[in-house]
Amino acid sequence: MGSVLCEHLLQAGYQVTIVDNLTHGQQSLFHLLAHTGVEFVFGDVRDDRLLRRLLKSVDVVIPLAAIVGARACDRDPWLARAINFEAVALLNQLRSPRQLVVFATTNSGYGTRTDESYCTEDTPLEPISLYGRTKVEAETVLLQTPDSISLRLATVFGLSPRMRIDLLVNYFVHAAVTDGYIVIFEKDFKRNYVHIRDVADCFVHCIEHAEHMVGRPYNVGLDSANLSKEELALRVKQYVPNFYIHFSDIGTDPDRRNYIVSNQRLREAGFEARRTLDEGIQELLKGYRMMIRTQFQNV
Repeated sequence: MGSVLCEHLLQAGYQVTIVDNLTHGQQSLFHLLAHTGVEFVFGDVRDDRLLRRLLKSVDVVIPLAAIVGARACDRDPWLARAINFEAVALLNQLRSPRQLVVFATTNSGYGTRTDESYCTEDTPLEPISLYGRTKVEAETVLLQTPDSISLRLATVFGLSPRMRIDLLVNYFVHAAVTDGYIVIFEKDFKRNYVHIRDVADCFVHCIEHAEHMVGRPYNVGLDSANLSKEELALRVKQYVPNFYIHFSDIGTDPDRRNYIVSNQRLREAGFEARRTLDEGIQELLKGYRMMIRTQFQNV
């Protein structure tokens, strides 16, 4: 998300300082570095001395560093808590109350809900995974202090310089064009989805309209994309007709996400996601044509 967001921030005229420890060995920021408005700092978000120095010269902070996903957090619970919660709490402690924080969290904090009512920002948060709990705890700390906005992101889809194929839409399309088949468990479980560039645009909107948005969380997703796994797979099949879909009774999502989400509060704040699921699927199909030969494939 960071490389796409930085691109949108630069296009909007902001000066951007990026802090990253390049855990994944990524080179996804190279295309931004020729821009005079960007600065890169190799560092760790848990380094209080580094944060103190950098915070002296910024107006807005967007903490994106995180161990993302239930399985990734369960592999290293200590690191997950240190990055997802403790680093955010440290940042919040060090910043000036006049510095705006726009925080990215997940709508998996709503936990397991099997009814057809919409989750709004007033719906009680009941995260069941370590990932969900750490993100909810960080959001709670931030929203108890001035000048903070929390964005509860739907499942993100779309291309970016450092692709995450494990995200549901991205994964379904990848399976369709590489394997030609998929096995789906919990086919009736519903989620909400949003394009990565709509997320980036939403961050920019929050900065530009912070005066009227601070102190509240906002769901960020497409109301037209509250879909079950089965509905999503069938949507992908419209573009890949030979895609074979098998439904299984075996398997479970560690977050057990099953809910539909209302994004009305964000619309009332002047922003609405506009990139459709169909546009995202077609974008991904084009992108995956460029990923035929990967590092570990001798083809």
